[in-house]
Amino acid sequence: MGKLRHNYKNLKIWKIGLEICNDMSDILQNFPKHEKYDLSSQMNRCSISIPSNIAEGSARTDKSFSYFLDISLGSSFELGTQLLVSKYRNYINTEQLDLFEKKLSEFQRMTMSFQNGLDK
Repeated sequence: MGKLRHNYKNLKIWKIGLEICNDMSDILQNFPKHEKYDLSSQMNRCSISIPSNIAEGSARTDKSFSYFLDISLGSSFELGTQLLVSKYRNYINTEQLDLFEKKLSEFQRMTMSFQNGLDK
């Protein structure tokens, strides 16, 4: 009998990833129109990648799931850099940056901890 797969909808890391994704969607509404196909598009793809890769990986073996968690983590770090660029360009304020950085940091810490508990 094969090992049971994870139900991503019950995973706290997926829920936080979804929150990040939804918060990002709200923030991007206020970005300048000329960024629509550049920075904001990249940030949107990154934020969607975070919960999406958790969901996709959850249907696989733990070893394979770990790989998808790596992709999700990579997207979260990429998004962190894009948020700094956004702050530098004055598209977001310090308070927004701080909130996102806290949530991304929490996501990264929890995901790495979860990943360490998987069978490798």
